[in-house]
Amino acid sequence: MVYSAGPEVSPFRAGLTCKCPRCGGGRLFQGYLKLAERCPNCDLDYAAADSGDGPAVFVILILGFMVVAGALVVEVMHQPPYWLHAALWLPSILVGAAMLLRPFKATLIALQFRHKATSNIEVG
Repeated sequence: MVYSAGPEVSPFRAGLTCKCPRCGGGRLFQGYLKLAERCPNCDLDYAAADSGDGPAVFVILILGFMVVAGALVVEVMHQPPYWLHAALWLPSILVGAAMLLRPFKATLIALQFRHKATSNIEVG
């Protein structure tokens, strides 16, 4: 299939839906976080796509701020025992990280594609 240039796909829409950054239709992931080799719609090769540790850093910072703020509000208002804090916030951290990591990775890959960034850097 030959890809014809159509309307530009928003990297944020492609990232949140985990779709191809070029056509906006094909799946980006083969597994939970493993990229597919190519887009099934436009045949874009995903081999150069590398988000590195960026998605994890963003998730840690955003989720950390939300959990710490929530824990402080709950502590000030109700003063629950420590075991209740653990029961509230540990599952929140695990579920939140699992939900946010995939769309953040897809968004960073879509932004790399949009700005023509590559991970092939020659050193030396």
